[in-house]
Amino acid sequence: MVLSPEVQLRYWAIAALVLALILWALGPALLPFVTGAAIAYFLNPLVLRLTALGLPRPLAVTALMASVLGLIVLAFLLIVPAVISQAVQFTETVPELLRDLQETLSRRFPEIAAFDNTLETSLAALGETIRDRGAVLAEGVWRSVSGLVSVIVFLIITPVVAFYLMLDWPRVVAGADDLLPRQHAPTIRGLAADIDRAIAGFVRGQVTVCLILAAYYATALGLVGLQFGLAIGVVAGLISFIPYIGAIVGGALAIGVALWQFWGMPASIGAVVVIFAIGQILEGNILVPRIVGNSVRLHPVWLLFAVSAFGMLFGFTGMLVAVPVAASVGVLVRFGLEQYQSSALYGPPPPAAEPQDDPKP
Repeated sequence: MVLSPEVQLRYWAIAALVLALILWALGPALLPFVTGAAIAYFLNPLVLRLTALGLPRPLAVTALMASVLGLIVLAFLLIVPAVISQAVQFTETVPELLRDLQETLSRRFPEIAAFDNTLETSLAALGETIRDRGAVLAEGVWRSVSGLVSVIVFLIITPVVAFYLMLDWPRVVAGADDLLPRQHAPTIRGLAADIDRAIAGFVRGQVTVCLILAAYYATALGLVGLQFGLAIGVVAGLISFIPYIGAIVGGALAIGVALWQFWGMPASIGAVVVIFAIGQILEGNILVPRIVGNSVRLHPVWLLFAVSAFGMLFGFTGMLVAVPVAASVGVLVRFGLEQYQSSALYGPPPPAAEPQDDPKP
């Protein structure tokens, strides 16, 4: 019996709703499993490369997992505490920075002296708010990070899930293929391949770009001697998956701190500006075209909406799956538009107008 398209659509909608309810109800419990599945998905191409070199798959998976765990432990021992410490210091320094800004503005622009009291009050209130909220935010981030790197999640459940999924990845893919409805299997396989290319092209590529930019910004700002350079550089790099946002936020923070720290030293301030200009050149002309590619069409506004909506609905687990889901939905929407444009509902293209001869003089 062949089901009608309306019935099939109803079943797919019910399946999507059930999946969303499970994600909403069991989000915290699913976090280590989703994290492990994401790690397995992203590392599987490296496993394939190692097996192509002649390593047995169990040995390749074991070596890769050991390397990744070593890097994660090293990062959380050496980098994350320093970044959080600098972020806390930055939020505590903001009131002083804004007071200096107010004094500088009053000195440089005497005509605003009439508004001096209002300006001073506003900047002081802003500084205190940032300090208070920043301390709460830093404490919350530290709690979140501590929870994510807890022994149970990262040293037991997540690595075990990632290890066994990578080990059995060919069988997992084959089993999923066997469950596809036979009449639509070729179409679903084609869509799955497009989704895989979109996720691989954007997520894998953009994660690599973000890590490279975070390392570049943090190292360069540290060499210049900018206070809080490590925290600013890491933040600017990690949010660079949204075009221009990383450079704007990081650049504004870095240049603001540079003006406060290096006032009267134009060379140092210019060095900070040059660092972010070079970062934009690297990102736009070298890293993104070579690593991410030009074939991935994922609009920044759609990304922001996906991360915000999934984070609000499903918590941190939703944020983990937001970008892959956004990439998948983008592929499905493009497929739906192609089907619509080739259907009778869209209609045949209008007849081409016959060329008219130019009138003779």
